[in-house]
Amino acid sequence: MRIGDALVAISDDHKDDPLTISDAMKDVDSKAWQQAMDLEMDSMYSNQVWELVDLPEGVKPIGCKWIYKRKRGADGRVETYKARLVAKGYTQKEGIDYEETFSPVAMLKSIRILLLQRFENLYNMFFIYSIGLF
Repeated sequence: MRIGDALVAISDDHKDDPLTISDAMKDVDSKAWQQAMDLEMDSMYSNQVWELVDLPEGVKPIGCKWIYKRKRGADGRVETYKARLVAKGYTQKEGIDYEETFSPVAMLKSIRILLLQRFENLYNMFFIYSIGLF
């Protein structure tokens, strides 16, 4: 490979990611999408993401929708299927539908970097203290 040459990732004959649940169920990978949705619901249930309450009179519930994404590797092949259930937040009103926002999501790379920095600081601190002892 020379300077100026480009690498092109060739997709694996899949179209774009589905936009709706009906698109996902008609997709050639419908079983994978169903499994991804099941995993998302299991995760939400085990993490107690919501609690069921009675809808107050005169209040319209906030809708939700599924977001689908094929995660591809460097070679362009599909590695995982992701399905996320998200609230249609654009219909919410501050003080009525929510008071604060919080999203406990962190990338694994970020956690690794923070741990690495912490261990480096501990090592440097230990090294400084050990020098001070002599």
